[in-house]
Amino acid sequence: MCFDFAQHERIKTVPTQYSRLQGRPARVRRSAAGRRGRTRNMAESPAELYGPLYAAVEEAHVFPDGKTFADAVATRPAAAIMAAWRNQHPVGKAALATFVAANFEVPAAPAAPPPSKVRLPLTAHIARLWNVLRRPPLAPVAGSSALALPAPYVVPGGRFREIYYWDSYFTMLGLAADHRDDLIDGMITDFESLIERYGHIPNGTRTYYLSRSQPPFFALMLDLAQPGDKAEEARRLRDLETEHAYWMAGRNCLGKTGRCMNVVRMPDGSLLNRYWDAKNSPRDESYAEDVATAKASGRPAREVYRDLRAAAESGWDFSARWLGDGKHLTTVHTTDIVPIDLNSLLWAMETRIARRCTAAGDGACARTYRAEAAARRTAIDRWLWDAKAQRFVDYDLAAGRVSPVVSAAMLYPLFVGLADPAQAAATAAFTRRRLIGEGGLRTTLDRTGQQWDAPNGWAPLQWIAIAGLRRYGDEADARTIAGRWIATVDRTYRATGRLLEKYDVEELVAGGGGEYPTQDGFGWTNGVTRKLIALYPDLDPDS
Repeated sequence: MCFDFAQHERIKTVPTQYSRLQGRPARVRRSAAGRRGRTRNMAESPAELYGPLYAAVEEAHVFPDGKTFADAVATRPAAAIMAAWRNQHPVGKAALATFVAANFEVPAAPAAPPPSKVRLPLTAHIARLWNVLRRPPLAPVAGSSALALPAPYVVPGGRFREIYYWDSYFTMLGLAADHRDDLIDGMITDFESLIERYGHIPNGTRTYYLSRSQPPFFALMLDLAQPGDKAEEARRLRDLETEHAYWMAGRNCLGKTGRCMNVVRMPDGSLLNRYWDAKNSPRDESYAEDVATAKASGRPAREVYRDLRAAAESGWDFSARWLGDGKHLTTVHTTDIVPIDLNSLLWAMETRIARRCTAAGDGACARTYRAEAAARRTAIDRWLWDAKAQRFVDYDLAAGRVSPVVSAAMLYPLFVGLADPAQAAATAAFTRRRLIGEGGLRTTLDRTGQQWDAPNGWAPLQWIAIAGLRRYGDEADARTIAGRWIATVDRTYRATGRLLEKYDVEELVAGGGGEYPTQDGFGWTNGVTRKLIALYPDLDPDS
């Protein structure tokens, strides 16, 4: 099925970030050259379209969840709605609710997947959920914030009505275990389409997510895909190079500060990456919360908004990793942090691009990306490995030192294979002592009330740790984490009939904290749990 994407997305233009890519392989240089002098298309978000109306609705808390209005569909053109708003000037929660109802179709509160009337085995329940969470190809109606997608896909569930970038990798693990290659292929097709339209994969498939990405797992998703023909493999290589160019675009504007977009220059001149967002305004989906955080911070609001958005790009929204005092969201400073997880994933991307270039017979391209990967690995060893603590770390540019926050992100170098054996052994020992809880892997050791901190455990981090430990031969710790996680998920499933977004790995109950209630569904929990049971069939609680 083919869509005219532009027909379904209101477009504005923003300056290209990709007009200067000197030193890149010929394929990327040619692609960038075709964009020089042009602008990139980016659809306007609801907050941009409806300005003061949007702010009024969100700050009045017309809806319990700020994402509801962001996902509403306008029933007439934005200009007509804004003219009516200026004419009527509704004030107060009730009047605003009436105005919204007259001009928008508001999505219903998300319904959790119904629990089985007859309690199915856990793996059978997960297999059933794939079709519950599956969505057909999407051609959004006029007035929607959704982005068009050409192939079927799987959503996380609950309030998350669209496909999300890094979630999808972990969902795919379970799809592969259940032989749902149709959905894996469909989601990869969707991500290819997004890269080719926008130059990157956005956080999620809404206009309000276009200004940022998420942890770049596309290269690893392709490891799960069926090999394509020569044309498809060429397309995949081209898309990977485009995504890499997106993450590295800031190398051309570092200037004296040594920071531009997602790129930072370290004190020795080496380049690493950070999380960032092209906008410095409140997030559409958390508008009122961001305004309140900025007001309470005593800092310039736009600085706070950028750091909140950058944390959303990390997927860890929010965590002590990003907090200046390690406790309060008002001290968020994500753009000062050089994170170990992001740089590990970019190393994995660079090594895979180099391999694909070799397979394509492009030696110059292969050499370029091998050099990129080698330089990144050297920089990671220099700046993101703490020899004294014997663990991988984030680096705080503002403080000029490694971050003191201990987190499960330290296992990413093992997951992608860039750690040396001594680093891997030390990381495994530290994980064994500090991060393995009664119900699975802890996210951090900090209790801040944020959802990406203790006592919560998250499915993607369980897999990162298990796969990384297994890669370096630590089968015992990998199995311990897997067994405890499966038991935690199964315990809640047997009590409620549901799989959840996150779990408390200390009390072995539903996780909490953060900006919204714990969601049911749930794509990546289903995927990782199913993959682990396939990997360790004797740990299947129904065996």
